[in-house]
Amino acid sequence: MPSSAPDSLHHRPRLVLASNSPRRRQLLTELGVDYEVRLREVDESFPPHLVRAEVAEYLAAHKASAYASELAPDELLLTADTIVCLDNDVLNKPADAAEAIQMLQRLQGRAHEVYTGVCLLAGDGRRVVFSDQTRVHFRPLSLPEIEHYVTHYKPLDKAGAYGAQDWIGMVAVTQLEGSYFNVMGLPVHRVWEELEKFGAVGL
Repeated sequence: MPSSAPDSLHHRPRLVLASNSPRRRQLLTELGVDYEVRLREVDESFPPHLVRAEVAEYLAAHKASAYASELAPDELLLTADTIVCLDNDVLNKPADAAEAIQMLQRLQGRAHEVYTGVCLLAGDGRRVVFSDQTRVHFRPLSLPEIEHYVTHYKPLDKAGAYGAQDWIGMVAVTQLEGSYFNVMGLPVHRVWEELEKFGAVGL
């Protein structure tokens, strides 16, 4: 079994990213981590009694379970799910432009929380599930500003109908409490720490 500081790259597990998110791919690439992408359709519904971080962690673990049977002994799977919460309401990906506008109207002028849940599942059965939270403050936005963003940036693939790395992040986000990268979709500081424990990275 590899230690947390393997003496050879050959002993490192092969990282598998089960995500179609270009932001997560970008962040892992910028970390200098080698990985392959593996995709399959997974139901993203969750039990109604779960709230906030519980939802993000449940979805990340649920996604990982869909891949468990196909993992090789030397592979390490990474799944993640990012949600936006306003009070205790979970704002998922909007179904259409009208819903995206409605979500952004709810967020404008207020602070909300972004949670990213992460699951690391090793081919030998070891597993860790964790999450990170960032509080995001939006300035008040006009309806023309919101409509401009939705029309030109089409944020239908993003929880809460926005991406902090987009135009709206530059003009609307006034303060972040926590990790910016967590809002992008992956708390890379924590991911790196956990990957080290699995022996998947190291300098």
